[in-house]
Amino acid sequence: MKTQLKYILILTIILSANLVVSQDSNTTFTVSQFANVMSEQPELVVIDVRTPEEFAGGHIEGAINYNWKSENFGSQIANLDKSKEVLVYCLSGARSGKAAAAMRLEGFTKIYEMQGGLMKWRSGNWPEIVSKVADPGMSLEDFQALLNSDKLILVDFYADWCAPCKKMEPYLNEISNDMESTVEVVRIDADKNRALCKALGVDALPVLHVYKNKEQIWNHTGFIDKEGVVQQLQ
Repeated sequence: MKTQLKYILILTIILSANLVVSQDSNTTFTVSQFANVMSEQPELVVIDVRTPEEFAGGHIEGAINYNWKSENFGSQIANLDKSKEVLVYCLSGARSGKAAAAMRLEGFTKIYEMQGGLMKWRSGNWPEIVSKVADPGMSLEDFQALLNSDKLILVDFYADWCAPCKKMEPYLNEISNDMESTVEVVRIDADKNRALCKALGVDALPVLHVYKNKEQIWNHTGFIDKEGVVQQLQ
């Protein structure tokens, strides 16, 4: 009996420890959680780690802009209280993940990232503050006109800051050259075509679509190698 109680006690301690680790390691919020925390605690620091140009084109109300790519990022976060909760976001989550990791190394203990970034925020029609009139980019009608072709249309939704997008760009250019008789490659910058991405449900990067006779026959989100794409074009 004593042995059983001993094992039960040990198991309870292990499970409790695992629960604490699980809670501590939960450093991301969904868009709705992010919005709820902001409304419940308006004094929280919310950091948009995109470029100033992106920030001016649309950002969450109350956010401050500390550009992750800027050499001033370190000195800017140094002025924050490292013991307080800080919410971080970017366009899709890649840059905010890197910024949050760097901040944790600097001693910040309560950093929370928004899953999917501003693209998910926009897809849910949450409000934004716009500091300048942004170029609306390609319209849905213009996009649909691009699909009017006898060829397969391979559409690549990308951004200049997106690492997987950069990795895929060379082979997408190769496909454009090697398969030009049967495939047309169209690359669309998500930063410059917000309305189109929202209309098409593109809320992450990179995203590939393949169209045949104006109908979407394949799509993929995230990195994929050349072989995986070519298989869909044959």
